[in-house]
Amino acid sequence: MLRPGRLVGLDLARCLALLAMMATHLLDPRSADGSLSTSAWLFSGRASALFAVLAGVSLALMTGRARPLRGRARLTRSAGLAVRAVLIAAVGLALGAVDSGIAVILTHYGLLFLLGLLVVGLRARALALLAAAWVLLAPVASQLVRPHLPARGYASPSLEQLGDPVRLLSELLFTGYYPMASWFAYLLAGLALGRLDLGSVRRRGLAGLALAGAALAVTATWLSHTLTARADVLGALVPGVLARRGPAVAEVRLRGSVEGGLYGQTPVEGPWQWLLVVAPHSTTPFDLAQTIGSAVLVVAACLLLVRLLPARGAVVAAVLGGAGAATLSLYTLHVLMTSDLLPPDLGDPGTVVQYVVVLGAGALLAVRGWRGPMEAVVARAAQGVEAALR
Repeated sequence: MLRPGRLVGLDLARCLALLAMMATHLLDPRSADGSLSTSAWLFSGRASALFAVLAGVSLALMTGRARPLRGRARLTRSAGLAVRAVLIAAVGLALGAVDSGIAVILTHYGLLFLLGLLVVGLRARALALLAAAWVLLAPVASQLVRPHLPARGYASPSLEQLGDPVRLLSELLFTGYYPMASWFAYLLAGLALGRLDLGSVRRRGLAGLALAGAALAVTATWLSHTLTARADVLGALVPGVLARRGPAVAEVRLRGSVEGGLYGQTPVEGPWQWLLVVAPHSTTPFDLAQTIGSAVLVVAACLLLVRLLPARGAVVAAVLGGAGAATLSLYTLHVLMTSDLLPPDLGDPGTVVQYVVVLGAGALLAVRGWRGPMEAVVARAAQGVEAALR
């Protein structure tokens, strides 16, 4: 059941990312009193970021783990990975035409894999430093570039947009719900994490990684809140409220206006102080740092949990988290079930059904030792290209 060398903790983390992302799509973001719901506060922004960081970890595992592939081996593997990326992106474009109400991430995910091929030759230290620089500089570059780009026109990239490739690329990189020019920081962080050879990191090291991730998330949030509480920042972001009601009310109003998220970006042509905000899908330096920290915490904690379990417990974890080994297939199924193409209807019963189906299918695949159907097709295509180039 457990494939040799497979890190069950990573499958468990992917499963949690999938379930959390489903929660952001299926559960009400607001409580009965109008406040942000617990699921929205906990998962919004963090679930998709965890997916992206795990993409980097997977890329590291497929390109040499602690020692990056070199020479012809790297070129061959990169060709296979490029095929994977294109096929995943194509699935995303097809799902973009489905009326699900979901901002489908797969096309962006495929592009992220392609961008990652540019840096798979780097080791952990270089990747970590590059990720830190990307967190700081990419949002600034986006703030400069976005006012000169076409406005976002679609919730999800679709096949229809292939007729306007410039706008499609603009949305994928800068103006869409998941702007990959900034989200590349997630992939870099995941690659750095994967280059640590997570299978051989000791328990104390995993605990240290988890604590470091938590510290980064808390520090980024605290620092953002400290900076945005300044009168000069509030004056730029909520000037009318500050002038009429004072700084305390202005701070509360600012928090309330961003707690539900910013749909991928700060306001186009807004003041530079927006880059100090931490909010779901705001893609500011503080948002990127906070969500990277959260992702590192989850990944390290899942790996540590499985490491602490006895052998039988690890098998149980592999079954319970089996959905994490088939996220492409099960995410696609989730999008289709959220549309009118497949049952169940939306609502509380439909949400329960979706979770039962996804977890049950993942457990069945794990017990049988099967890949997800879409994972199998993508892997066979990639292996075919690699074999042809050897």
